[in-house]
Amino acid sequence: MSRHATIRGSIRYTSNKPERLGQERGREYFSVTRQRDGVRVMHAHCEIDDAPNVIRDVVMSLDPQWYPIDCSVRLTVGDRYEGTGLFRFSETQADAELTNRRDGRISQRIALQERVRWLGAHPICGDALCLSIYDLAQGPGRQFFPNLMLTSPDHRGATGPMLFALGFGLEFVGREDITVLAGSFKALHFRYVDTAGELPDEHPPYDVWCTDDGNYIFLKGCVGGYMQTAYELAELVIDAG
Repeated sequence: MSRHATIRGSIRYTSNKPERLGQERGREYFSVTRQRDGVRVMHAHCEIDDAPNVIRDVVMSLDPQWYPIDCSVRLTVGDRYEGTGLFRFSETQADAELTNRRDGRISQRIALQERVRWLGAHPICGDALCLSIYDLAQGPGRQFFPNLMLTSPDHRGATGPMLFALGFGLEFVGREDITVLAGSFKALHFRYVDTAGELPDEHPPYDVWCTDDGNYIFLKGCVGGYMQTAYELAELVIDAG
């Protein structure tokens, strides 16, 4: 039996603003390794060119039911070190050991009534992995998840890192066949919804398509509102181990 399987890929960030339509504004390189015990480990290196530019490196592990186990984030904003964080989650507590430019060195201990269902650490590939928490057996519709956390409430994830508790909804639009730079795929189409009152500023509408194969690999996405950004899977390599 294979010891593990790894999926690697890259994502192209572009603009949908009329004056910059199709212009590249960043990129992401990621891998997701499923270990023999069912644990998934995601690595993501993210680059946003728009000022102030952002460089983010994330390593996050998920248990076989897609609950976060631990995560590390290192963040550079405007070519300056912004912060580093290590996060761990148990049944009853969320812990973080952090150093960031604004607050210096701090520790967070947050008691939980129920497990944190997802940690949003802001890589685009993670926005697709998050869709695994939706119960597809219920079919198209909306489901709200109150027990979530972010490493930054900023829409670009350009602050902190620091734990931020919130809830949001996922809308399952349906199954579609789509073609992106990396090829043609059977896809699940979702929309992030119900962010009003959960963030300092409401997040613009956000549609995401992921693979319909149980791996929830990011295929494409688009954000409306003031952001007007687009994301597309540019390459994909599957290593069966």
